[in-house]
Amino acid sequence: MRRMNKAHLPRLGIRLHGGVAPLACVELAKTAEASGFTSLWFAENPFQRGVLPAVSACAMATRTIGVGIGVVNPYNRHPSLIAMEFGALDELSQGRALLGIGSGIGAMIERMGLSYDRPVSAVRDAIHIVRALLRGDTVTYRGRVFSVDDAALGFRPPRPDLPIYMAAMGDRSVRVCGEIADGLMVSNMTPAAFTERIVGIVGAAASRAGRRMPEVVQYVPCVARSDGAAAREVVKTAIAEMLTSFWPASGQWTSVKEAVVAESGIARDEFAAALDRLRRREPANAVLDERFVDGFAIAGTAEDCLRQAARYRRVGVTELVLTMAGPQASADIAYLGGSCP
Repeated sequence: MRRMNKAHLPRLGIRLHGGVAPLACVELAKTAEASGFTSLWFAENPFQRGVLPAVSACAMATRTIGVGIGVVNPYNRHPSLIAMEFGALDELSQGRALLGIGSGIGAMIERMGLSYDRPVSAVRDAIHIVRALLRGDTVTYRGRVFSVDDAALGFRPPRPDLPIYMAAMGDRSVRVCGEIADGLMVSNMTPAAFTERIVGIVGAAASRAGRRMPEVVQYVPCVARSDGAAAREVVKTAIAEMLTSFWPASGQWTSVKEAVVAESGIARDEFAAALDRLRRREPANAVLDERFVDGFAIAGTAEDCLRQAARYRRVGVTELVLTMAGPQASADIAYLGGSCP
């Protein structure tokens, strides 16, 4: 196989989540590090396993790979608690902690009995508070959603400048990211064309604020196999699960969802029809054609996957974080990592 120039690729990481048992996460973490991946980002959602135990275990089981959570939300972790936990995680990992903050899934947060109030302002408040506490400041801050009064950590975190990434998709939140965050986190189910648009927005906002361009981390489902056709079939199941989770059954989509579909290259009526069929439990392989794989995943042989990853680098993604789908994630990680330049 002709090896791709490393300069044409984003950094490659692995996404884990609360649906994976902690001991399995540790084994995947060791495989990812041995295979040359640069990061392990854990997604945490309400009512799944809390991921901090797995993140901590992975930090102890590895030596070089970045480990963290993308994202934590400030509704069920007050910003002061985020600073406490990630300061300690950075100590444990000896400066490898990764921190992403986002507003989370509103319906899930409300199901916990919490108010999903002013999500963009909530994240802005959280980033200001967390950054100041990690810097070692004594902080009094009055935000629109979160505040602290004369607060300070009782220990000195190893990195007062620990980068803080912000999850954002809508134009307003992306602009805020450019103004205050060190990195932008882009969710699964986001076509490269949509990413290119919001990368432009975040860069312009950062420039106006006199700040450097934030890093751009994007999640994407992936299956890498020597049988490329089989890999593309396997990934369709993961795409189907994410589509039916992320898009409302009502058909009343947010402006962000409308924009994502518009950039996918799939007509809205076809997209809606596919969602309807998936919700009727028709098999993903019968519903989703190659446009869904091309728009929402990377899949195929290792060479195919690296070529598709390069497309994200061209639109501004600096780190592509792969959600390895299917029952043989460890083997797929080792196979793809062994083919990277």
